Amino acid sequence: MIEISGIVENIIFYNEHNHYSIALLKTEDGSITIVGHIPYISVGMPLSAEGDMIYHETYGEQFSISKVNMDIESDAATMKLYLSSGAIVGIGPVIAERIVNAFGDKTLDVFKNSPQRLMEVQGIGKATYEKIIDSFDSQEGHRDVLIKISGYGISMNLAQKLYDNYGEQILPILENNPYDVLENVSGFGFKVIYNISLNAFFEKEDDNRLEAALAYVLSLSLNEGHSYLPKDVLLRKTSELLGIGTESLEPLLDRLAMNKNVHILIDEGEVICYNMSAHIAENYIANRVIEISKFAGEMDRINIDERIEQIEKIDGIAFGEEQKTAIYETFNNGSLIITGGPGTGKTTTLNAIIKIGEALGYKIKLIAPTGRAANRMAETTNREAQTIHRLLEYQFAGDSMEFARDEDNPIEADIVIVDEMSMVDVNLFFNLLKAVSQGTRIVMVGDTDQLPSVGAGNVLRDLISSEVIKVVTLDVIFRQDEASAIVSNAHKINKGSFPIVNENGSDFFMFKSNSQEETLKLIVELVSKRLPKFYGYDPVKDIQVLTPMRKGKVGVNDLNILLQKSLNKPSINKGEIAYKDTVFRVGDKVMQIKNNYQLEWTQYDEDNNVVDIGMGIYNGDIGYISSINNYDDSLVVIFDNKRVVYEQKGLDELALSYATTIHKSQGSEFPVVIMPIHYAPHMLLTRNLLYTGITRAKSLVVLVGEERFLRMMIQNNYIADRYSGLDKKIKNLKDVYGE
Repeated sequence: MIEISGIVENIIFYNEHNHYSIALLKTEDGSITIVGHIPYISVGMPLSAEGDMIYHETYGEQFSISKVNMDIESDAATMKLYLSSGAIVGIGPVIAERIVNAFGDKTLDVFKNSPQRLMEVQGIGKATYEKIIDSFDSQEGHRDVLIKISGYGISMNLAQKLYDNYGEQILPILENNPYDVLENVSGFGFKVIYNISLNAFFEKEDDNRLEAALAYVLSLSLNEGHSYLPKDVLLRKTSELLGIGTESLEPLLDRLAMNKNVHILIDEGEVICYNMSAHIAENYIANRVIEISKFAGEMDRINIDERIEQIEKIDGIAFGEEQKTAIYETFNNGSLIITGGPGTGKTTTLNAIIKIGEALGYKIKLIAPTGRAANRMAETTNREAQTIHRLLEYQFAGDSMEFARDEDNPIEADIVIVDEMSMVDVNLFFNLLKAVSQGTRIVMVGDTDQLPSVGAGNVLRDLISSEVIKVVTLDVIFRQDEASAIVSNAHKINKGSFPIVNENGSDFFMFKSNSQEETLKLIVELVSKRLPKFYGYDPVKDIQVLTPMRKGKVGVNDLNILLQKSLNKPSINKGEIAYKDTVFRVGDKVMQIKNNYQLEWTQYDEDNNVVDIGMGIYNGDIGYISSINNYDDSLVVIFDNKRVVYEQKGLDELALSYATTIHKSQGSEFPVVIMPIHYAPHMLLTRNLLYTGITRAKSLVVLVGEERFLRMMIQNNYIADRYSGLDKKIKNLKDVYGE
């Protein structure tokens, strides 16, 4: 291996995602082309590297880099990248640029020998200075390690994460078996580790690499909704990932089962490979479902009917027979599923169950899988509702998150009602059932025609098909008298029929548009002018644009840019902050895009008095930016009167949400929904995606686009198959236990 050093003279190519670079390096012996993964590179920066000379048929002699060492002490450009990475508390991209502009190549020397000079920089007061220096000093002794880690083509943020987990031992790990990182540190996909192994000169068919690839593909399948993969599917997907034949992979399956927490079994002659967590969860659910379903109540039907009649008289309503059956079965079964589409009386039925249960002295818990679904449940029942995670007291236990409620610390309730059950995945249901003691009734409410859970499994469908749990289907539409075209059209679409649109006095419209550009223009006009003018809707708080995909002209990303430009223009009176590809501005509508159970919030009343303090902001929660601090790149978001401060490193969890995907809207309800209808991949032009989108609207639906794609969505009843074994396991256990 050869070591060279010099000054970067010209950058020919740079891939910002994996840092692969082609550059010209000026050395004592002349200029030479270098190729390889270089985390930070700029013209004029000093660089030393280890590697070998290679000959390219087209480009001639090149130096192929295996490891990089950068002299950050004398390079302003590299220091700017290092400081901008978020490695030092109190410094974001804006402050980093000011510091480097002030001190240039002497930046690191200032940090080490005269740090008080940092207070000469605009935006750094005494408090911020102290945070910066404390953070900088805490890194003493490992900055060189971070740079060496970065030499494998890893960003500084990920390098810091590796160091936090392994300390200086990370270097031999990366040299010997970097795939260990996949199991122990979040944020590292297989491709990142694959690039590291390339830099460390691992053989293409190294057993560690092949085994890690198999485990990675199987783990990735959980995010695609699968509890397991058939062996042939696992081998095929892994061979496609690595670009090798399946014959090299099959011998490693047994080793995979021993080393990677994988369960392999034969089901009706087919070899299937389970993620162990999903296998355990399905087995537990199957057992508990049968145990819970065996519990029978002792409520007299006459007693329940009398109470139903009382509610009908007091509330002036008339329950349908299916609704009465659902109410009665709640008190005479350990478990019950109530399913039905919009307008079929699920909420009315739930309210009756709650009233009767409370009158009987039962303690009832109302829960939903997401924060917005829980808020909606609370609004429709006028009772407290919470997320499943909050009910189960999801919290830190040592270095990991765990549910405090389980078999040894069960939920204190007589009846647990779960809304939006179609969104519950196998792992969440497993943890919920662990906390439900025998004798506690569980009522599950959901619409099987909505999109399935994001996580693994097909829980609601599997529970219904197992035929163990009592199921009541509500199929009578009660809201016809309200002339709701949203409800009637949802049912039409669900049956494969074209909706009735654009009738006078209707709440369901379609504007035809022949191009995506025309659609964008029309959506912006509808949101910003026409709907607020004619209906009085607030363009930001009342109107939600939903679209099947993130990318493309009518995708979330482009729509948000245009809607922000129209609804929340830049102003000298509005603070703003640029973070990666997004500009956040005071007044912006934003969404939390991942669950964060440790994010602190403070709730205020109308007089600005603190009324509550808590933790937890959840995936799908929508809020509004109230203020921005450009000195430390932080901002404040208000979620339903909850004030949350986001530091710069937490902005990854926020996204503009003037427009969002239909998947992200599950469990939510908006006064107005606008949907672009144009070309998308076949798997996104589906009936259940359209159905889910329009059923998010409470008062008005507006479709904008081409009728041919709307017809295509209605006709496309494709639902991706999920490899799930829950229904079969329940049936098998039922046969073993008997009726």
